[in-house]
Amino acid sequence: MTEKSQNKNIIKRPPVVVVMGHVDHGKSKLLDYIRKSNIVDKEAGGITQHIGAYEVEVHPASGSEGKGELITFLDTPGHEAFGKMRSRGAKVADIAILVVAADEGVKPQTVEAIKITQEENIPFIVAISKIDKPNAEPDRIKNELASNNVFVEGFGGTVSVVNISAKTGEGVPELLETILLTADMEDLKADKDANASGVVIEANLDQKRGITATLLIIDGTIKKGMFVTSGDALAPVRIFEDFKGKQTEEKSFSSPIKIIGFDKLPKVGSNFQTYTTKKDAIEAISLFRKTAVIQNKDQVNKEGKIIISIIIKTDVIGSLEAIVSEINKLSEEKILINILRQGVGTINKDDAKIASSAKDAYIIGFNVKTELGVSDFAEKFNIKIKNFDIIYAITDWLKEVITEKKSAFEQENISGEVKVLKIFEAKGSKYTLGGEVVSGEIKPNMAVNIKRRGTVIAKGELLSLQKGPEKIESISEGEQFGAVVESRVEIVKDDHLEIFTKLD
Repeated sequence: MTEKSQNKNIIKRPPVVVVMGHVDHGKSKLLDYIRKSNIVDKEAGGITQHIGAYEVEVHPASGSEGKGELITFLDTPGHEAFGKMRSRGAKVADIAILVVAADEGVKPQTVEAIKITQEENIPFIVAISKIDKPNAEPDRIKNELASNNVFVEGFGGTVSVVNISAKTGEGVPELLETILLTADMEDLKADKDANASGVVIEANLDQKRGITATLLIIDGTIKKGMFVTSGDALAPVRIFEDFKGKQTEEKSFSSPIKIIGFDKLPKVGSNFQTYTTKKDAIEAISLFRKTAVIQNKDQVNKEGKIIISIIIKTDVIGSLEAIVSEINKLSEEKILINILRQGVGTINKDDAKIASSAKDAYIIGFNVKTELGVSDFAEKFNIKIKNFDIIYAITDWLKEVITEKKSAFEQENISGEVKVLKIFEAKGSKYTLGGEVVSGEIKPNMAVNIKRRGTVIAKGELLSLQKGPEKIESISEGEQFGAVVESRVEIVKDDHLEIFTKLD
């Protein structure tokens, strides 16, 4: 459940801004300039390994004294491999800055950034960077943007555009003012009296500090002594830091914070919620787990697929992401690899309990240990624990499991067996034959295992059945018939055909 205060304190909140664009177009240099310039807090610093989050204080252009307005910046990685991370950043942002180099123009990651902002319906501002370069051509950039359906002011559109130089600082104050103006138009508000909620930006396993997560507060306030949940991950708010790495007692929207002490790795991009009591936090986790299991079961039953349910535990987040990526490649049209849970750390009893909710589940460990008592519990519920130290060994093993599951499906769905009495004709891969039903009942359009001396040598399909001149829809044990069977391997007299329901 979400805790809200009775007395609403809905007020204006600072905008969250994501900086996007092609590699080497000056995104990080722009943020560095903003952080180090005299209009923002000089002590600003990054708090995550993979995505920078910074709060800056922008003062009026007049330079008057007093408190300025806050902006939170997200710095997304520029390399193509980080496309997923850039998309995560866009989903939590209120405004996007599309940085395009004045001397290079629109590039593949520029186009990707445009697509993300349009799909997420995020207002964005174009910042044409490196305007100090002698070969800078801002008008050419504007025309290239128009070719990609981005029409800036002065070129047939309403998208704000600012020429900037992170080297000289030209245009940066104007860019910040444009951000604040856009934020005013978006009318961003939040409830300061609510318990904090927001999005997990990053999560890491620190060998010295344990599991830490960087959170971006979207609504409400977090205080020391509260409890944070994200999915089924829980952390007491004993130690938390602001974006400078300083311990703090209280933070509100739109601040990035680091929480230390999660019991498991929260999923990046997932929502988080805070609670005043541990009891409420545990109830929320319990509800999440029940809902997740029900959703998994409903999904797979309705789709009628062969299900392989797994839990993955690894030593570090990088290994986890690589393994999940490789495993997802193995899913087929009628094979669903259902990841019940994934995380960093040892294989524990909680993992085994979740695995027990699914039939014949597997727990995969990568460079991690299994806690005492877990193996006994797993054996009791027919849960198989497999440990690996090479990623491709996991995929090779899973391929074998998929093959075994398919074979088991066929055995469970065999409707009949046929002995081949005579081959009348063979045209290409189609065999017209006469046979006798040894057991069960067979029908057209079923799958076939071709067996020779007790061993399956190939697979095929039963295309049609007939008795005498008439085509028939089924035939039972003890009866003889004619049939057309498709097979890439030659069918001969005395072969046996197992007929089973097709997996399609």
